[in-house]
Amino acid sequence: MPNAQSKTSLNPNVFTFKIGGEAGFGIMSAGLNFAKVATRSGYHTFDYTEYPSLVRGGHNVMQISVSKDRVDSQYATTDFLVALNQETLNLHEHELIEGSGVLYDSDHNIDVSHLPSYVKTFELPLTHIIKEVNGSMVMRNSIAIGAALALLDGDLNILKTLIEESFGHKKNDVVSINHKACQIGYDYVLKEHAGDVKKILTPISGFTFNPDAPSLLLPTGNEAIALGAVASGMSFASIYPMTPTSNILHSLAPHQEKYGFVYKQPEDEISAINMAIGAAHAGARSMVATSGGGFALMSEGYGLAGITETPVVIIEGMRGSPATGLPTWTEQGDLRFVLHAHQGDFPRIVLAPGDVEEAFHASMLAFNLAEKYQTPVVVLVDKFICESHSSVAPFDYSNFKIDRGKLTLEKQDGYKRFAPSPDGISLRTVAGSGNHFVANSDEHDEIGYSNEEIENRNTQMNKRMQKLVTCSAQDMQAPVVYGPKDADVTIVSWGSNKGPILEALKVLPNVNYVHITWINPFPVEKLKQLLDNAKYLINIEANFSGQMHGLIKQHTGINILNNFVKYDGRPFYPEEIVERVKGI
Repeated sequence: MPNAQSKTSLNPNVFTFKIGGEAGFGIMSAGLNFAKVATRSGYHTFDYTEYPSLVRGGHNVMQISVSKDRVDSQYATTDFLVALNQETLNLHEHELIEGSGVLYDSDHNIDVSHLPSYVKTFELPLTHIIKEVNGSMVMRNSIAIGAALALLDGDLNILKTLIEESFGHKKNDVVSINHKACQIGYDYVLKEHAGDVKKILTPISGFTFNPDAPSLLLPTGNEAIALGAVASGMSFASIYPMTPTSNILHSLAPHQEKYGFVYKQPEDEISAINMAIGAAHAGARSMVATSGGGFALMSEGYGLAGITETPVVIIEGMRGSPATGLPTWTEQGDLRFVLHAHQGDFPRIVLAPGDVEEAFHASMLAFNLAEKYQTPVVVLVDKFICESHSSVAPFDYSNFKIDRGKLTLEKQDGYKRFAPSPDGISLRTVAGSGNHFVANSDEHDEIGYSNEEIENRNTQMNKRMQKLVTCSAQDMQAPVVYGPKDADVTIVSWGSNKGPILEALKVLPNVNYVHITWINPFPVEKLKQLLDNAKYLINIEANFSGQMHGLIKQHTGINILNNFVKYDGRPFYPEEIVERVKGI
């Protein structure tokens, strides 16, 4: 085929590896092992997964960005593609760039003849190899990763160590079979493609083990949230599994005895939040995690926690909506929902971390805020941040101190649970402490007895809402600005868009980024000052209606005219952002 017009990478310092195939063949575990090999070889990585909303079947793909420097996003181009079926090649061949490579299963009738000449192809007869060793087809991913590491001059011993760590708790033959599989793939490449090793590694120098490499973790946002919860002293979690936050419960459940907390899997989301409220009422630091559909079921409990002034942390992982929507894809469509769910007004604190590190610290902070202000705190994340792994330094929480707020376990004379106070926060106690009070979902007086009188209603409502005023003054964090102070263009965004935007800033001259992590209370004055001083504004967010744009206009009066929104279930790519900004 004649050489077609080749593509180049937006960032030549990032190497993108992608593996795809049918569900059920360990695509995600193979991709994660590759990312771990890269991390242990001294590189930074970021991965992104796509899979359909099916119980079985469909196309699964995982891509890993690898760089000597920190990398915070997936890219739209591919340097090396492992195609275990024709569909993978069909869907992703347009991403291949100058000097890229494709490792494909030549026994799977994959047609590579139409690929442009600037793409190198490497055949791997997986079925034939498996038959030679009397193996199973589930070995395909291990053979393929072994072969890919050989082509990329990787250290197979790192992969073998990872296999031992992953399967060491199982029967020894599971480890030996997988060791044998990756060795076979590795050896095949060195025999058949020895001259091609290292020819597709423009930005990196091979995955050789580096004993001096920095010690990096490779958690997902879900895992970071779970770790943050444990580190903050969480003592109770009730989570009904729902994509994309299910891995929070998988991360927590095995470690209850070691870290001294209780995980309860309830029958549904309604039970989940009511269990968490009950546990908090008894003095536990409690948490639930769900997605938009589950949070809809929790909305009655959400308001119950508000009026009874019960601290509870809610992790809300957004995905494509409404209804069941796009269960395994990402979106930022629940922003307004969590701000207005349940009837009426009550104080709610909403945080929106932008990456794995922020997810860890937001999780810890949420428990302190919930107990200090005696109200529900929502940590708003999405599928993109929940399920993407990112290489980060071990989390430092040495300065974190558990703050349980105004809590007493001692009997108080004349105790009044809902007594007014200048900061809106009353002295909290727990059942069994000897202090009499009523936790009442109706409007109530200082003790908790139902009271519908005008003066009492105004007093209690004002007291509760005063908490947000106090929180604004004492704890609310200002937006963070990345890039030059005096920029020609200012990007405004929130949540997981942070990663792609930061990658875009690497190639955009004189552009900065205002990153919003506090949604409620909203950082009105500081944000208004930043935006008033900007020369040109563009808002970026992953929902149809530009919900953050509307929130900014509502609070500051600033109407951002250039809004770049996306709602197809896929995250933003740095290339898209660069193209949009350059088109201004």
